[in-house]
Amino acid sequence: MTSRERVLAALNHRDPDRVPVDLSGHRSSGIAAMVYPKLRAALGLPPKPIRVYDPVQQLAIVDDDVLERFGVDTIELGRGFALDDKDWAEWVLPDGAPCLMPAWALPAHESGRWVIRSETGRAIAAMPDGVWFFEQTHWPFLDGDDDPERIPDAMRECMWTAVATPPGPLAAGADGPERLAVGAKALRAQTDRAIIGLFGGNLLEMGQFFYRNDQFLLMLADAPHRVHRFLDAIVEIHLANLERFLGAVGPYIDVILFGDDLGMQNGPQVSPAMYDEFFRTRHAIMWKRAKQLARVKVMLHCCGGVRELLPSLIDAGLDAINPVQISCRGMDAPGLKRDFGKHITFWGGGCDTQHILPLATPDHVAAHVRQQVAALAPGGGFVFQQVHNIMANVPPENIIAMYDAVNT
Repeated sequence: MTSRERVLAALNHRDPDRVPVDLSGHRSSGIAAMVYPKLRAALGLPPKPIRVYDPVQQLAIVDDDVLERFGVDTIELGRGFALDDKDWAEWVLPDGAPCLMPAWALPAHESGRWVIRSETGRAIAAMPDGVWFFEQTHWPFLDGDDDPERIPDAMRECMWTAVATPPGPLAAGADGPERLAVGAKALRAQTDRAIIGLFGGNLLEMGQFFYRNDQFLLMLADAPHRVHRFLDAIVEIHLANLERFLGAVGPYIDVILFGDDLGMQNGPQVSPAMYDEFFRTRHAIMWKRAKQLARVKVMLHCCGGVRELLPSLIDAGLDAINPVQISCRGMDAPGLKRDFGKHITFWGGGCDTQHILPLATPDHVAAHVRQQVAALAPGGGFVFQQVHNIMANVPPENIIAMYDAVNT
């Protein structure tokens, strides 16, 4: 099978010729820029410039030689953009290593921290010296002024919606769809890997991005009409963006990625009843429209323990869930596969990044991976990925042991 055929077989619940592998196919299957050069050295590969494609999470672009070495079957649509030197600017990682950062999101160093500012000059993200990633510092609706007409402006003042990975502003403007289509078509012609198009379409998280987590969770309980008004406006914006995005790249991608972290370590952030009231129908509308616009599979990046929500997510039309956070309550791989494996693809859950990958020995990592694969792979419906990104403190030998164990 080609990589694309392998991934699509798994998504269609057929056994592929081997387990498909994802590394850096989206913003939650990547690798920290600080550990990436160490991995290259451990693999005996020559040094290459470090390109930080995700400024917030400090993730590296993974080069083709590493993708080939690990048998990676996926690639992110953004890899077809930001190909010119002018798109990148020199920066320095928290460990002092030089790197390249997207020129449109270049942080500034101010008073013991790095800061990213919006177009208006507001500090929207900060990374204190010694820290490995940026955190949000401004919530546009925290003051209570949440007129839906303000949402487009608020998106430009929020870290998670204003700090873009490639293609970023390269896809903005009246001719943005045309440039998106040209880049996507070129990438499709260059690779047989399954192409993942990052869309977003967040709902619960948009409320948390704008109002702050605590305030939005309180609103769900004590101001439902206000929440419905906000979510209706957000869905209208998402649907318009979906038409624009898939109108340009739909013929060239295989998976469209939505995002909404619905879970915590101990279970869902919201009850199944609250999910059904506020989010289920809205997710269903967006996911159905995506499938009408293009021949794509819909994947949701959704951290945490969400077992109780899976029936509703499946009913809403979800094809795949990621990252399958197996260290959370209720997220054991055998139970998930037994109860839901015929109805949804588990894109992740291949290696625990909370305890195993950073702390175990390479032999322990390999044994753990083989155990997870044995539980999740039979009958298709599984794409291997570690649970979320590989962090900066992970030993390179553990990374190698993880990928080498997937299909052995």
